[in-house]
Amino acid sequence: MGKMFELGTIRCPSGTLVLIDGGYLGLWSGDQSPADIDPASLGIADAAMAADVTGAVDFVVTGPDASEAVRSFDRQPGSMLHDIPASKAAEFEATFDGHCRSAGLDARLEALPVREAHAHRARRTGEEGGGSFLMFGVPVVAVGGVPRSRRLPVLATRVDGDGVGERWSEISVRMSEGQVTSSVSLGDIGVDWAGVLFGDVDALGLWQHDEPVDGLADVAFWGAAADEAAATFAAPELGELGEDGVRGWTGLPVSEAMHRACALLRWKDETGRRMAVDFRPHSHHWQIMREVRASQVEAGSVELGDARVLCAMTSWGDGFFPVIADLDSSGGLLAVRVCFSDAP
Repeated sequence: MGKMFELGTIRCPSGTLVLIDGGYLGLWSGDQSPADIDPASLGIADAAMAADVTGAVDFVVTGPDASEAVRSFDRQPGSMLHDIPASKAAEFEATFDGHCRSAGLDARLEALPVREAHAHRARRTGEEGGGSFLMFGVPVVAVGGVPRSRRLPVLATRVDGDGVGERWSEISVRMSEGQVTSSVSLGDIGVDWAGVLFGDVDALGLWQHDEPVDGLADVAFWGAAADEAAATFAAPELGELGEDGVRGWTGLPVSEAMHRACALLRWKDETGRRMAVDFRPHSHHWQIMREVRASQVEAGSVELGDARVLCAMTSWGDGFFPVIADLDSSGGLLAVRVCFSDAP
C-alpha cells in the first residue's frame, strides 16, 4: 500500500456530501432551476442551441417496472433523466416507450413541470442511497448519511505513477473507524478541470465562483514575454506561494484589475508576444485555488457558512473516475473514495 497523506478536513452539516469537479461550480444552480443558468456560461453562443438548453426537460420514470426500465435504458445514471434538449424531448420519450415495449416493461416517462434543481438532485440521490447524476451532461456524485457535527479527514494514498512520477491512487473522506465488510459503487465523477471538490450540498448554494467576495481581484501573467511585459507595465513579482516567476498585481479593485488585464492582452496581441494572462476575482474559487497552488499536496479548502469544503487536484488530470462507498457490517458508511489508478 502506498504512503498516505492528509489533504485537510471537511465539515458537512447537512449530512449530504457532493463530489464535483470544482471548475463546474459556476454552473451549479443550487435550489433554483437549471433553466436559470445563462447558456453563455456553457460556452453556447448559438441562439437555437441556447433555446434548446434553457427549454430542456427533466423526466421522472413511473410505473411498476420503473427501476428496471431506467436501469436497462442505460442513458443516464440515477433514477431520473435530466436535461433532455427541448428539440429532442419528444423523440427521447418515444425511444423510451419503444424500449419498454420491446423489453415487456410497464414504465413511462413523465415530464416535470419545472426542472429539478442541482441541490435537489443531490439531496434526493443521497436519500436514495447515494450515486451519480448528471449536471449539464457532467457526472456528479452525492452520498447521504455523512456525519454532520465534526470535521472529517480527507486522505490521499500515493503510488508510483508508472514512469511519470508519483500520483494519487485514491482520495478518500473518512467518516468513521471500523472494519470494511463491503464496498459499493456510487458511479463516476466527471473531471474536466483536473480537480475534485468535496462539499456539503447546502454550502454549495453559497459558493461564488466568479463574483469576488471582497470586491477585489488579482492579475497574473507568465510565459516567454513575462519579463518584457513586467518592464513595460511596471509589474512586480506576484508574490504568491507556488507561483515562482509569475508577475502581476494583487488586491486591486475589480475595475482596475480588469483594466490592467485588458491592457496586457492588447499588448500581447498587438506585439505577437507569447504570454498567459489570468484575471482572478477574489471569489471562493480563487480562494481555494490559491491554497491549491501553495500546497505541496495540491489541496485547498474554504469555509462556507458552517461547512468546510475541500478541493484536491487528481494528479491524473481529467477523466471519469469511479467513486466507492465503504460500509461496515451493519451498512454504516465508513468512507467514500475516488479511485484514480484503476480508472479507465
